[in-house]
Amino acid sequence: MPEQDVRIRPARLEDGEHVWPLAEAFAMSFTPERAAFDATWKQLVDVPDTLLLVAETADGRIVGYLLGNCHLTFLANGPVAWVEEIMVDPDLRQSGIGRLLMDHAERWAQAAGAPYIALASRRAGPFYLALGYEDSAVFYRKTLA
Repeated sequence: MPEQDVRIRPARLEDGEHVWPLAEAFAMSFTPERAAFDATWKQLVDVPDTLLLVAETADGRIVGYLLGNCHLTFLANGPVAWVEEIMVDPDLRQSGIGRLLMDHAERWAQAAGAPYIALASRRAGPFYLALGYEDSAVFYRKTLA
């Protein structure tokens, strides 16, 4: 699918139904629960300092999403941007949709005054390296009961 056939736009409340299958397929460490997704989706749409984008085809199909946020830090002397989740329909990977989503996130981060944008990835390192990102840290996590 040519990337000109895809539009990146802010998510709307009604998009949750179409993002759910992508979010469900994205998760590896946790099993997403639909009720929790729905409640969180409603809270994240239109929240300041949160970026929630969808990739929409010309025929209105949602084929990707990106969730990011911007928060203040001491280290960067102000805000930094963080991509929490980015997912593209597996059948449409390597079509430029992920790059379009990341381009929008980078412009958003710059507009927010963030000196950098970061993310953690276990599976897509080559994709981020190709976009000019560099491997800069090890990601640690502790699951809380």
